[in-house]
Amino acid sequence: MKHRIIVLGAGYTGAIAAGRLARRLRPEDVAITLVNAEPDFVERVRLHQLAVGQDLRTRPFSEMFADTGVELKLAKVTGVDVDSRTVTVDGANGPQELGYDTLVYALGSGWNTQGVPGISEHAHDITGRPGALRLRERLAGLDAGEPVVVVGGGLTGLEAATEIAETRPDLDVALAVRGGLGDWLSPTGRAHVRMVCARLGVTVHENTSVTGVAAGHVTTADGTSLPAAVTVWTTGFAVHPIARATTLEVDGTGRIVVDGTMRSVSHPDVYAIGDAAMAMGPGDKPLRMSCASGTPTAWQAADSIAARLTGGKLPDMPLRYFNQCISLGRKDGLIQYVTADDRAVRAALTGRIAAVYKELVCKGAAWGVVNPMLGMPTKARRLAQDRAGVSPTVR
Repeated sequence: MKHRIIVLGAGYTGAIAAGRLARRLRPEDVAITLVNAEPDFVERVRLHQLAVGQDLRTRPFSEMFADTGVELKLAKVTGVDVDSRTVTVDGANGPQELGYDTLVYALGSGWNTQGVPGISEHAHDITGRPGALRLRERLAGLDAGEPVVVVGGGLTGLEAATEIAETRPDLDVALAVRGGLGDWLSPTGRAHVRMVCARLGVTVHENTSVTGVAAGHVTTADGTSLPAAVTVWTTGFAVHPIARATTLEVDGTGRIVVDGTMRSVSHPDVYAIGDAAMAMGPGDKPLRMSCASGTPTAWQAADSIAARLTGGKLPDMPLRYFNQCISLGRKDGLIQYVTADDRAVRAALTGRIAAVYKELVCKGAAWGVVNPMLGMPTKARRLAQDRAGVSPTVR
């Protein structure tokens, strides 16, 4: 009887975890199923490029997981019962219930409207491909001089505003940020972001909270109305709601609380990775939602599962940060170096060299999904005799 491993979600983390497990465990011993609603891998870190009209390379999962032993199930996850160890999905053949022995929860995050009135009806998001494509169509239909407001001054907001302004210099692009522009960056980083926004003609509204979105404008906390033919909302991410509906221990945002091996602290046969996991990093600080956090958590979870199933040594992979990579259009960028717990230091790369660096990081992230062992040789191991076909509880 094969040990059943189900991976929910095939973003960066889920796809890496499934591929890494397939290379660490023998197909005679395990059945690995990857559940995802879309047939192609989505490079989420490039969705601002898709939104402005650039075409991204198609990466079908059927090719990515060919001859790996991973079974791809195209379906939407509708429920998880961690007490009966079942997952409910809805695909081309209708609703279906899947049983598992080990579950890897990688459903990630999506749009966070933060309850602001009018966002769902009048704003656009770039947290997924459907939203990016809707924004792409809307931007393509704008006439010269029409106003676009990007709300949110984090990495996503900076990348969206500068990408739109560079691609469509005929539009009136504005960026509304709650605090100061790039206030978490080093002095060099802040100065460079400010310079790029000025060069691209992006109007920056600092210390501005948007409290409402309507057709044609947004309203700020002080009652100011900013014209907006298109509003792009990028003020953070919200985790998928399914985990909160289970008996898993979650934090206040709905992220699954995990230990250092990415295993749920309440249900040892469940692992959570990426944006879905409340994992602690250096300085006893939670890891932020990002690709930089997600990839190492995927490695950690896959290697921990493999170790527990085969009787091997648990990995001790440091979960830390090195830099924050920000594209500022296709010709400029910022690489802000940070401490292990993600605080900016003085060192930073800027300009064209930073844009090339960021492009290499994006290409490397996609390459790492296809090559989850990073080109390192590995030997698939047999399951320990008492592990096959049972839930891996304590080991």
